[in-house]
Amino acid sequence: MKIIVPCGSLGAGVKQDEVDYGLAQGAQAIASDAGSTDSGAAYLATGKSKNSRSAVKHDLTILMKAHAKAGIPVIIGTSGQAGGDINLDWTRDILLEIVAELGINPKIALLYSEQEKDLIKALNAEGRIRPLPPLGPLDDATVDECDHIVALMGVEPYIAALEAGADVILGGRSTDTAVLASFAIWKGAPWGAAWHAGKIGECGGQCAVNRLTAGVLLSLDADGFEVQPLALDNQCTPLSVSTHMLYENTDPYRLTEPGGVLEVSGARYALLEDGRTTRVTGSVWEEHPYTMKLEGAGGGMFQTIMLVGIQDPDVLRDVSGFHDRFLAALYARTRQSIPAEELGDFHISLRMYGWNAVDGAAVPAGTPAPRELGVLFVSTARTQELANAIAHSCNPYFFHYPAVMDKELPSYGFAFSPADVPRGPVYEFKLNHVVALDDPMALVRTVWLGGQA
Repeated sequence: MKIIVPCGSLGAGVKQDEVDYGLAQGAQAIASDAGSTDSGAAYLATGKSKNSRSAVKHDLTILMKAHAKAGIPVIIGTSGQAGGDINLDWTRDILLEIVAELGINPKIALLYSEQEKDLIKALNAEGRIRPLPPLGPLDDATVDECDHIVALMGVEPYIAALEAGADVILGGRSTDTAVLASFAIWKGAPWGAAWHAGKIGECGGQCAVNRLTAGVLLSLDADGFEVQPLALDNQCTPLSVSTHMLYENTDPYRLTEPGGVLEVSGARYALLEDGRTTRVTGSVWEEHPYTMKLEGAGGGMFQTIMLVGIQDPDVLRDVSGFHDRFLAALYARTRQSIPAEELGDFHISLRMYGWNAVDGAAVPAGTPAPRELGVLFVSTARTQELANAIAHSCNPYFFHYPAVMDKELPSYGFAFSPADVPRGPVYEFKLNHVVALDDPMALVRTVWLGGQA
């Protein structure tokens, strides 16, 4: 069994020559992930895609042309970035536009995995839902805070769609690995090899030496699998392949998936004679009670931001002290300008880029002064209007607050005019739980489109 993984995420850039190479090698399926939680909760909460429509259409057009040429299935998971119903429907519309332009009529399976709040509450009441660290037990109030909730599918819904004759599968939220493993398992590959191959290939060329190429070809048999880059000038070595088990995984030997655990402590990696393909054997699948991860996201408070650049030597000589005095002055200014009963709960932060903005940790004494700072102001409040008002009240201080009080007031380099930028809601992941199920299909809805009448 040969499976083209054309890229790490649909819309990231499929390359026509790489897909052509995979087809020439006898590929029997094309499979790709299309999303992630990497970029935060907003994409699930709003149903928007991080990748542009044009980028997704470009990639999917190449894949559908390959389907039309070779007659092989195209399998896409976590459609539209977050895999919610809105995300999936957005990808569906792009697909329907493409097939109309190509004049083809594939049988399309849409696998929806978004969940109703009442169902999640009922499953929780039955004791079927448990938290993943660092969250605690789920309550109904948390469920109600979610704008959208999805359950991560395993291989079973994809296998059922393939068995029913799907030419194209657009899946909702799924584990990256399941999308790639499903075809091979359907065709009879060992579950250990299939899941391991799916894990290694989930990010396309990221398991190759040169990660700038887009895709890989997975070849599976009764004893293991092989992985090679679709670009002829690249290599998949035992090191580049084996280390991908560390990607987004706390244990490099065990990977939990719906219905089991992939165990690879006994796996062996060998470079083949061509110098660019690695063969993997010894992967084991341990069957466990079936669970699906739940992700839920929703909007909360609102934010407004402002940005300045600072090269004032008085500031740069004592960045940490300046930060503390600056922040205290902004809080005081806000409380002087807006009545307490109107303010309610609010928050102001200053993020000192070039100093400690990423982690906020104390900077060791003796650290050399930076050449310049970028200072990001963030006001957080219960409404956008209030977050804006806090920024407006802080505006004069933010652009002119001195490091030394008896000197002439400085003017810092503001990036925009007007200076304040309303950022909208703060989106958060509210659910990080798993639900125990007797039926892997219980939380999945399948809709069919196209195909022969």
